[in-house]
Amino acid sequence: MAETPAIYSADGLTYTAYAGQPLRQAAEDGKVHMSVLGHDAYHGRRLTKAELPGISSVGYWDAAGPQDWGLEWHRNEGIELSFLEAGKLPFAIDDHNIMLKPGDLVVTRPCQLHCLGAPNVTASRLYWIIIDVNVRRPNQPWKWPKWLALTKDDVEELTNFLRHNERLVWPSTDDIRHCFEQIGKAVELDKHGSHISWLMVYITELLLLTLKMIRQQDVSLNPILSSSQRTVELFLRGLNENPETLGHPWTIEGMAAQCGLGKTRFRYHCKQLTNMLPMQYLNHCRVKMASKLLIERLDMSITNIAFECGFESSQYFATVFRQYKKCNPSNYRKNNRPSE
Repeated sequence: MAETPAIYSADGLTYTAYAGQPLRQAAEDGKVHMSVLGHDAYHGRRLTKAELPGISSVGYWDAAGPQDWGLEWHRNEGIELSFLEAGKLPFAIDDHNIMLKPGDLVVTRPCQLHCLGAPNVTASRLYWIIIDVNVRRPNQPWKWPKWLALTKDDVEELTNFLRHNERLVWPSTDDIRHCFEQIGKAVELDKHGSHISWLMVYITELLLLTLKMIRQQDVSLNPILSSSQRTVELFLRGLNENPETLGHPWTIEGMAAQCGLGKTRFRYHCKQLTNMLPMQYLNHCRVKMASKLLIERLDMSITNIAFECGFESSQYFATVFRQYKKCNPSNYRKNNRPSE
């Protein structure tokens, strides 16, 4: 399998597209029927750069029975619209667990944490489309594919709705259902680009129908969702989610740059959100991770744990650990060793 390409790199960290390997493997094993077009590492027939630029993935799966796989927690680089046509499907997003029912439309914002299956996917037929709007942080402006046949006003209104509301699941319309069905048929029938023009029409129609549906709803908009504060909040949350991110040799300048902010503004938001300065919060997260590894990974030396969590030396690790836990790492491991 080809190496998954990077979709975004900054300050020494590389972020990659989520390729949905469990679904790919299930399709190869004949457990689920899948028809997908995608760019780069996404599964399905590979689109050329000239075909549907900005569409990361579009297609559907049809699982005739319960599955032994699920799509683990992940973030997409684009806005994702998913439509459940049949069956029920466990879905989790941020801190919410939902059982999707037929006719539900889910809109996931760029880089929003979510998963499908609890832990496994149920018998279901699910359509999706992931549109890369060229953002990796909430406070960046969205840039839709240029080929979409929407007016500037419609694009601005749709973007405003999707960026600034926290509604997770929408009741779709018959028109939206039909549009997803047409998209699925076009994906399945496509041979060497034969249905790309149809897909461009259907995707434009889907976005217009989505805009029409949202206009008919009582939508509460929250500007915080696209603010620099939200960007810092997601970055800080990521320090706890990803050990590789936590182990990066962060500086205040580097953390601020990752959020597209200056040091002063980043420091302000970090203090507001955590009541700690950036390096204090970073060490807090690193000690939390180290505490877990000291107990769960008895095969790892204290020095290796220190490096794994981003400390420059075992001596500095012991000094910081003692500040937070009031004992050194070896005593913490000894006192918290699981009983045999």
